[in-house]
Amino acid sequence: MLKNFEIKSERVKRLRESVLSQTPRVCIERARYVTEAYKENEAQPIYIKRARAVEKTLKNMSIYIKNGELIVGNQACEERTAPVFPEYAVEWIENELKEKENFNKREGDNFYLPEEHIQELLEIVQYWKGKTLRSKCYAMMPEEIKKATEVKIIHGEGNMTSGDGHIVPDFEKALKLGLNGIIKEAEEELEKIDIGENDGLRKRAFLQSIIIINNSVIEFAERYAQLAKELAQKENNEKRKEELLKISEMCTRVPAESPRNFYEAVQMIWFIHLVIQIESNGHSASLGRVDQYLHKYYKKDINNKIINREFAKELLQCLWIKLFSILKIRPTSHSGYGAGYPTYQNVTIGGLNIDNSDATNELSYLILESVGETKLTQPNLSARLNLNSPERFIRECAKIIATGFGMPALHTDEIIIPALLNKGVEYKDAYNYTMVGCVEVAVPGKWGYRCTGMTFLNMLKAVELTLNDGYDERTGYTLLTRNGNLLDFNTYEELWKAWEKNIAYYTKLSVALDKLADTNLEEYPDIFCSSLVDNCIKRGKTVKEGGAVYDIVAGLQVGLANAANSFAAMKKSIYEDRLLTTEDVMNALKTNFAGIKGEKIRKILNNAPKYGNDIDYVDNVAKEVYDTYIKEIKKYKNTRYGRGPIGGNYGLSTSGISSNVPMGCVTGATPDGRKAWTPAAEGASPVQGTDTNGPTSVLKTITKLPTILMTGGQLLNKKFSPELVKDEIGFEKFVALIKSFIAVKGWHVQFNIISTETLREAQKDPEKYRDIIVRVAGYCAQFVTLDSTTQEDIISRTEQKF
Repeated sequence: MLKNFEIKSERVKRLRESVLSQTPRVCIERARYVTEAYKENEAQPIYIKRARAVEKTLKNMSIYIKNGELIVGNQACEERTAPVFPEYAVEWIENELKEKENFNKREGDNFYLPEEHIQELLEIVQYWKGKTLRSKCYAMMPEEIKKATEVKIIHGEGNMTSGDGHIVPDFEKALKLGLNGIIKEAEEELEKIDIGENDGLRKRAFLQSIIIINNSVIEFAERYAQLAKELAQKENNEKRKEELLKISEMCTRVPAESPRNFYEAVQMIWFIHLVIQIESNGHSASLGRVDQYLHKYYKKDINNKIINREFAKELLQCLWIKLFSILKIRPTSHSGYGAGYPTYQNVTIGGLNIDNSDATNELSYLILESVGETKLTQPNLSARLNLNSPERFIRECAKIIATGFGMPALHTDEIIIPALLNKGVEYKDAYNYTMVGCVEVAVPGKWGYRCTGMTFLNMLKAVELTLNDGYDERTGYTLLTRNGNLLDFNTYEELWKAWEKNIAYYTKLSVALDKLADTNLEEYPDIFCSSLVDNCIKRGKTVKEGGAVYDIVAGLQVGLANAANSFAAMKKSIYEDRLLTTEDVMNALKTNFAGIKGEKIRKILNNAPKYGNDIDYVDNVAKEVYDTYIKEIKKYKNTRYGRGPIGGNYGLSTSGISSNVPMGCVTGATPDGRKAWTPAAEGASPVQGTDTNGPTSVLKTITKLPTILMTGGQLLNKKFSPELVKDEIGFEKFVALIKSFIAVKGWHVQFNIISTETLREAQKDPEKYRDIIVRVAGYCAQFVTLDSTTQEDIISRTEQKF
């Protein structure tokens, strides 16, 4: 019954196979040119230094145009090759090269650095030692934070070893003005600067850097124009020669000027997105509401018969292949928090207009279809749904999801728009929200960095530390102490007070870790990205300094379901039903439920109500657990507070990417019956295998959480067998479930529709199952590229039934 989505274009098939067959590699060109530029401009202001570094990279890096490509522009010397960003961190590079000789001996997310480049990279590392973001952060870091990060109650390695990302620039403005228009805007503001004012010289340098970097992006495109022209002169195939000449003409115009048609518009947004990725290695740079800002170009060209629907789809699929070509290499210490080479480049379709009418259009369907056919992990496609969503749109989304592809992820305007309004976002901007990265939201071109993606807080570990008076068996460290351990708590209320003190302390440490990274990141400004975020140019500030209209961030709270189940189990089994004593539970946890007695205790704990089954007893505990964090995080502001933007405070996020694996694997046994050193629950999803009352009950549980505060994203993963949706009856039930999700105002839901048997076969024969895509967290990955622990985590999730 279900449609089989297959690529029609032979060109796209070839380009897709080319990028999929690439072994992930490392390119040192960016590191080379950035280092040279920093040496040449050491006395310059940080803005000029940064602009010159990107300018030199764009002027000298290798460029190529693959045979058959319609959209051009590369991040590194080859597709699926990661540049190196030494300004953020280098110690890990030296350590991995010395210990493992290369980056291809990791358990997951392997890369290969050509042998002839190892020595040069090690020399580059020597220059950056003591100058990097990470080294500056660690120089300022209090001992208590260092210990907390080693214990893994908090984790901020990603904040200190990369740029920010998690942003959508103003593509609509760029398309309207062209980069020459952005340069003109900066020049006009530059003329207004009074160098006698206190901040005049700083603003002057910032605006000059915007002019430098935007000109360098225009020149970068002109390099492709020249290359395409040269290739055309050598080309014997007339059709391909014509294509290359078209590319040459197009790259001469965009991104300097406003595009004249759909083809030029697609190429222009790729150039902008690409340079943002070259400027900074912060992931989750996203394209926003592509179906809205490209629709006028598409409609005009279709109406005027300049292009047909199939060619437009081919262009989009070439763009998706380009997105998939982007790679980031992360330290091994952080790669487990985003396993499977994710880059989280989100594209959002559908949603409401400001007059509450539905915004779905012909391009929404074309994007959906093109992504469904291409079946790559990028873009990370999200669909905005609401009570006015067309039946056709809901069904088309369901059809693609039912193929087992894992996309699109679904989000509802019914809760997200009110959540943004609640945070002080203007009415028109709230209706124009877009998904960023995984499941977080922002207003395109007006929101600062990291709407989510700040420091991880390990709530599962917080349970363990609360029960052990701050002592961590794995490291031998004692953190917050003198609050008692489980044996000291005679009542549930005493236990809860200790929990509140622990959460207050670790929340403070997580915010302090955020501030360490944010304060030092201002020394590595993203000039190009800031030039495309309002109101950076008018304020004379980068995004990091408070240039954006809105700046609300979120850390990531991991293991909520485990914490809820743990407290519910202790409350019921120890303090209410008195089936167990505190000594019973403490001994069982210390021995990892060993022996007959340990398993008996574990069985009693497992019999307590579990989160995810629409049982108020435990769901209310989950709310109370989260409320302790909410109460604390409300006290804090980010480093942009009082510097211009609306907000400057914190939202919530259970979008922990794949952190549930490494954060669980450093945590001992817990009272929810979970064994030591095993993964935590993922996102806001129930603990693996414990949600037994069906998918609707899961939705009901999730919506009992304070969803309206979840501007950083609430992540829910569901897993179904393909058998459930293969016939008409099953498919109709699946569509009904999606409509229920809209009706109960769920924030987000995504589906893995794949059998456990297939995943087991993929483990045995990775090459044969290369194309299997799974939802890991708020993103998709090729299953076979994941480390074995993450694979097992996905397999262990509950396979739901209707």
